[in-house]
Order: sequence, then structure tokens, then C-alpha cells
Amino acid sequence: MTGPIEIVAVRHGQSAANAAFEEADATGTEVEGLPDRDADVALSPAGRAQSAALGRWLAALRADRAPDVVYCSPYLRARQTWALAAGGRDERPVRVDERLRDREMGQLELLNAVTIARRFPEEARRRERLGDFYHRPLGGESLADVALRLRSFLADLDRAEPGRRVLLVTHDAVVLMLRYLTEGLDEAELRELMRAGTVRNAAVNRWEATTGRLRLVEFGRSDHLDG
Repeated sequence: MTGPIEIVAVRHGQSAANAAFEEADATGTEVEGLPDRDADVALSPAGRAQSAALGRWLAALRADRAPDVVYCSPYLRARQTWALAAGGRDERPVRVDERLRDREMGQLELLNAVTIARRFPEEARRRERLGDFYHRPLGGESLADVALRLRSFLADLDRAEPGRRVLLVTHDAVVLMLRYLTEGLDEAELRELMRAGTVRNAAVNRWEATTGRLRLVEFGRSDHLDG
């Protein structure tokens, strides 16, 4: 067998932007008070608690089920998630890889749907027409672009981590594209998956490679977050 025998991909804990977007969308207002760059968005208090809960889940795993190595997005909220989950006691090697970063939104960065419709109405219509898989905002990426860099990452992971269990601390777009790639989805199937709901913060998504290729065995496991 080549490549990892298991990949666990976890979206970062709730970020300040996640919380601000939820509130703004509920009231039909614009988002305020966020940093200049998406890469600098920190965890919210709820996200910090979720990250600690993730750490307790990891600590409770049997030694033969625990990840051997951690790969993390360079974005602040992902690095904070792992730091809190590790609790300063985890000695697993951590590798930061820029290919695990969130989808880059260019001129639409850190803008909610209400703001985009008001400031960039033509772009909002173009996004609706093309769909997120192919829509690339000015200076940003489409989901297809995320899939392209993720293909490169997985190929390198096969060579670097054969027979190992790997934990990825990343973002919802990356988790979705992992499903797209490992399940061989087409655009319509991906669209249906996205309509079914978002990738929950700090939930566990797990793939096994017992048959020689990665197969999804858990998606959105969140019992460690209950309460």
C-alpha cells in the first residue's frame, strides 16, 4: 500500500468571521470589525472551546488509532485550532502547508452575500450564473482551483506519509474538495453536497485506505462537541 492509511480532516473551530457572518446574514447587514486579511482572522470564544473539545477527542483515541503526523493550514484560525487541541503537550510533528489554506476570495474577501450584492452586483450575478465550482472572483480562486492544489498536496502526501495516519487542520473548502476528489464527484453532485449543509467547525471527517484508495467512512462527526 502506498500513501496514508487514514486521513482525518478537521475544519478549524468557529472563527470570528464565521460568527460575524452568521449575525450579519440573520439581520441583513454588512460585516464589520474583521481584520484586513482572511489569513489573520482568529477563533471566536466558541471556536476556542470547540478546539479544546477536539483535543480531548484526540487524546482519548487508542494509540493505534491516533494520527502520526499533523498538517495544518497557515491561516491563523487553523493554527490556533491545532495549538488549543494540542494543549502544549502534543509532540506529534506539525507541518504547515499553504495548499491547505482556505479558498481565496480576492475582491470578495471577508464580504457576506448582502455586501457583495450591494457593492458588486454584476459579480454577484456572475457567481450565480457560473456556480462556485467555476466562479473565480477577481484576484481569487474557484473551487476547481482549490481542487487543483489539493491534488498536488495529496500526491506529495502519498510519497511522504506511506502507511501513516494523518490529521489535516484546514477549511471547509478543502474538506469539500477532498470529498470531490476521493469520491469522483461531478459538478452537479458537488452542488447537491453543498446544498445539504456546510462543513461543521471542528467536526471530524475521516477517510480510510484499507483497500488501497481513500474511502470516506465518517463525515461531520461531532459527538465530541455536544454540550
